[in-house]
Amino acid sequence: MYQNIRILISLFFFFISLKISAQICLFDNTKVDSITFFGTRNIINKLPNDLFEKHLYTKDKKNLPYRLLKPKNYDKSKDYPVVITFHNSSRIGNDNEKQLEHLSKIWIREDVYDKYPAFIIVPQFNERSSKYLKEKSGSLKSEPFNDIDLVLHLLDDFQRTYKVDKSRIYLVGYSMGGSTAQNVLSIAPNKFAAMVSIAAVPDFSKLSALKEKSIFLIHGKKDTVNPYSGSEELFTRLKDNKSLIFKTFTELNHDNITIPLLLENEIPIWLFNQKK
Repeated sequence: MYQNIRILISLFFFFISLKISAQICLFDNTKVDSITFFGTRNIINKLPNDLFEKHLYTKDKKNLPYRLLKPKNYDKSKDYPVVITFHNSSRIGNDNEKQLEHLSKIWIREDVYDKYPAFIIVPQFNERSSKYLKEKSGSLKSEPFNDIDLVLHLLDDFQRTYKVDKSRIYLVGYSMGGSTAQNVLSIAPNKFAAMVSIAAVPDFSKLSALKEKSIFLIHGKKDTVNPYSGSEELFTRLKDNKSLIFKTFTELNHDNITIPLLLENEIPIWLFNQKK
């Protein structure tokens, strides 16, 4: 059954990768019970963290710990895509461990590691990387913290050290990390090919910078932590962006929204079909 699902997802995103001149709004009625929730997370928890190298980036006396996964069978002569994946607020710290949340570890699932060679960068922030504020309308919006430029400096220096496919640099994040992905894309849209933002509080600050970017928004309709209405509003405000997909999990909330994504290839398939 799961193989059939993967085939269907692959076919769907193949057609999505073709130039379709309209926004896409998807609805998924998947439910997640406690057995599925803990069983899925347990599979991901068993994957070895030590495949991710430990690094510390320093600039202007400021530190940014990060983990780096190199492509399987890494060849220094080849250019590889880069995926930067941002953690949620429960992983704030400086131990260079906690940021390896479940979503970041899908890249070391054997089938993904084999099929989607890329550099995976997982920074860890020692404070909130995205701050939530209220607009006059009452809607929540996100803004980056003061040191968000460290991520961009890290990426620039990384490209001086490693051969990178500059047409395929991606952002991924969940919750606070999804907001951070939006913040970074808004600040430097020309650096990135695409973004996956899950259960985020939206960044409305530079919508004009996002109007032609490949964006995949994912949100649970039952999310009471980062309201679903925020992603709805962002989708509406970006109505002229024909490369935007908004997927609603009608039965999921903030805590279980990533579960259907952890053992399937939906995120890698979509990302790797996007290029600048």
